[in-house]
Amino acid sequence: MNKKIVFSGIQPSGNLHIGNYIGAVRQWVKGQNDGLNIFCVVDMHAITVPQDPKTLAQKSREISAIILAAGIDPDKSLLFVQSHNPDHANLGWILNCYLSIGQLNRMIQYKEKSDGKKFVSVGLFDYPVLMAADILLYGTTEVPVGDDQKQHVELTRDVAERFNSKYSPTFVLPEPKTPKAGGRVMSLIDPTKKMSKSDPNPNGAVWLLEDPAMARKKIMSAVTDSGSEVKYDWGNKPGISNLLEILNQFSDVSIAELEKKFAGQNYGQFKIAVADVVEKFLVNFQKKYAEISESEELESILKEGAQKAYQISHPKLLGVYKKVGFLGQ
Repeated sequence: MNKKIVFSGIQPSGNLHIGNYIGAVRQWVKGQNDGLNIFCVVDMHAITVPQDPKTLAQKSREISAIILAAGIDPDKSLLFVQSHNPDHANLGWILNCYLSIGQLNRMIQYKEKSDGKKFVSVGLFDYPVLMAADILLYGTTEVPVGDDQKQHVELTRDVAERFNSKYSPTFVLPEPKTPKAGGRVMSLIDPTKKMSKSDPNPNGAVWLLEDPAMARKKIMSAVTDSGSEVKYDWGNKPGISNLLEILNQFSDVSIAELEKKFAGQNYGQFKIAVADVVEKFLVNFQKKYAEISESEELESILKEGAQKAYQISHPKLLGVYKKVGFLGQ
């Protein structure tokens, strides 16, 4: 049986919120004892839209420290920065030549991210190909993604199948994996929309590195409804359902049990319980983050991670070079 290999990428842009933690980072930590887990800070993807260079560098370091503070163990998993391994860009260029403009035109996220923009880079149009390279370099079997990224994994499978068919079996076909619970935490001010790093209203999200007292205020002022029953019902009670989802994820108490616990209680009492558990989590998390970010260990972890990643990816890239006819060195 083939070894399970999981590749996860996260952009060093914006601020990470509890939705990112619940839907992605926490899932990474839970799965790192199962097969090989590769975590990549995808700074090359970040520059598909304008970035301030100093901020990008700072955010790359920040995201790396957050991942480690969340519980990723560099002795069990790989953690590195995408631009530290040139194989990603090199394979991305080759895969460009095995995908059509029509296929990339059908990418929904490109249409959403480019809508209304005065300047749209070729990189933004092409970044699903770089994402395919990220995944295929490592023989990835699973890619944890939200619903909005499944289309990109399908494109990855398409280009892998095309290359395998034209030459010989080269790439593993990865499977997208979406968490069943907590995969999509919604905005606190509009629970019909996903909690987002790019939300212009800061009250919609709870940031991992914000003042825990401020996070508490956001939870207490979260949008609910005019009713009084604490019930998990996304159709009629999206705000309450979202808070139940958050409480479930941070307390590990089932939603059914939470409904029973808060039966007969008002929304204010319920919100206090959610705010308590979120505030406690942030205090503990930020303590770990400060210890890591202030140490010199972070740079050595990223350097070693990039070296280990290259040891895996480069033989794959050289095999691809040979198949397409590049002259060996």
